[in-house]
Amino acid sequence: MTTPTRRKFLNDAASALLDSKPEIAEFEYNDPSNKDIPRHLAKTNTGINTYTGTWSDTQLIHLLRRTLFGVTQNDLNYFRTKTMSQVVDELLTIPTAAPLPPVNSYNNAQITDPDVPLGQTWVNAPANPLLENLRIQSMKSWWMQLIINQDRNIREKMTLFWHNLFATETTVIRDSRYTYKHHAMLRAQCLGNFKTLTRDVTIDPGMLVYLNGELNTANAPDENYARELQELFTIGKLIDPHYTEADVKAAARVLTGWRNNRTTITSFFNASVHDTGNKQFSSFYGNRIITGRTGANAGIDELNDLLNMIFDHPEVAKHICRELYRYFVYYIIDESVELNVIEPLADYFRSNNYDIRKVLEKLLSSEHFYDPLNMGCMIKPPVDYLAGCARMMNLLFPNSSNIQVQYAHYLYVQQYAALIGQNTGDPPDVAGWPAYWQNPQYYQMWINSDSLPKRNQANDLLIYIGYNRFGHNLKYDTIAFANQFSDAADPNALINNITKLCFPVDVSATTKTAMKVSFLLTGQSSDHYWTDAWNDYKANPADAMKKAMVETRLQGLMKYIFGLAEFQLS
Repeated sequence: MTTPTRRKFLNDAASALLDSKPEIAEFEYNDPSNKDIPRHLAKTNTGINTYTGTWSDTQLIHLLRRTLFGVTQNDLNYFRTKTMSQVVDELLTIPTAAPLPPVNSYNNAQITDPDVPLGQTWVNAPANPLLENLRIQSMKSWWMQLIINQDRNIREKMTLFWHNLFATETTVIRDSRYTYKHHAMLRAQCLGNFKTLTRDVTIDPGMLVYLNGELNTANAPDENYARELQELFTIGKLIDPHYTEADVKAAARVLTGWRNNRTTITSFFNASVHDTGNKQFSSFYGNRIITGRTGANAGIDELNDLLNMIFDHPEVAKHICRELYRYFVYYIIDESVELNVIEPLADYFRSNNYDIRKVLEKLLSSEHFYDPLNMGCMIKPPVDYLAGCARMMNLLFPNSSNIQVQYAHYLYVQQYAALIGQNTGDPPDVAGWPAYWQNPQYYQMWINSDSLPKRNQANDLLIYIGYNRFGHNLKYDTIAFANQFSDAADPNALINNITKLCFPVDVSATTKTAMKVSFLLTGQSSDHYWTDAWNDYKANPADAMKKAMVETRLQGLMKYIFGLAEFQLS
């Protein structure tokens, strides 16, 4: 295929909305030849060679959209002077120190945690079933706070990736301390060694509860985790030939004996309930036999043998590379992508001993990643959509002087994301959210007749009224948003700056002019209608009428942009 032109591709779930905006000319990509690209599967033969093409705001913003939750103007200014290699390296450099843990935000006149004062962490406190739901809310709020206030690195995006792959549900685990410990592990190891992470997930207290590992004994082996370890976490299920039911049973026997201590919040191995016999595996694994062991180290020794056997299979690297591809690039993996991206990337992953950072560095620096056809082709997941809007608009949350108020407002965003399809902490089941794996829809599943209006309603509320609780009004400051651009008095420059942040691919001059005239100029033809209004406000910011003159226009502009189908894309 020749050098590609840009995709005039809007996922069918979103593109149908275009007809609902008659007051503005139809959004179109600024490329006259885009009509030649097949709408459904347009692709190129680019691979994982290092990208050496143009490095401009277009490529930079694409990289930031995929690795952060939303892009702010400050992000763009910060990275703009750096090379691609420097940006990728910085995004993949995460702090060694863990973020401070969630705290008690729920004590009030009616509720008292006898073990944890207000503002102190509960993660090492005794279990308290009566307060379990409140502690989970505290954790979910805390997690959303980390996402919205993320550093300029990939840590939070990768934590959510691993949460989807190694999915657990708080409603099943029913111990917020285990849930916190599980997620702290995912966050700490998000760019480490995949094999090490898989081992630690296997004996993690939360996972031992979630997939019945703590019930697995020699006399009554439980196959739940052994099955998901192979089907979802490492090998995958869409291959032929496949591992067998006998392999699942043998793996379950290997994993017998692991238990939890709810006082120390740790797992341990109980040799007395471990199956000490040899475990025979099928030809899929080379007819390997894991020798049964006895004693205190039997559990970890046999687990290491099991993982060595599984990770010797080339499908592990391919499976994880496909998962990373669908999360960071695009959901369709056709023959060209499999041949030119997945297979060489998997080889690189294996040759680098399953180093997650290295495989991501290779993918995010590849010519395929910056292929124009891979820009603007993903529908934003709910968390990405809401947190990205909050970050882009510099939404002002309460500070930590009142923990109850602060946590309540971050929890609002988290619960709204749950309302439109992505409840962090509680994916639908062990397979994670269907939008990441359900063929053929994939992330088109994020948008439907119920979720799309709710997306628009969320931003409408934050534009015009705000979410008010405990005396704090969570509301977009559209004037402050515009004021961050040095040339905000120029309506053309302002539209250019805003659309650059809001849309994954540049829009046509016709569309920009239509937005400018309809909103900033309120239907007039001369640019001075905005310039004069803006300068008058800047000279008299305390004048309510002058403020309203610009704020009303900016609110209308942002409402329109947020409502466009294209804004749903990344």
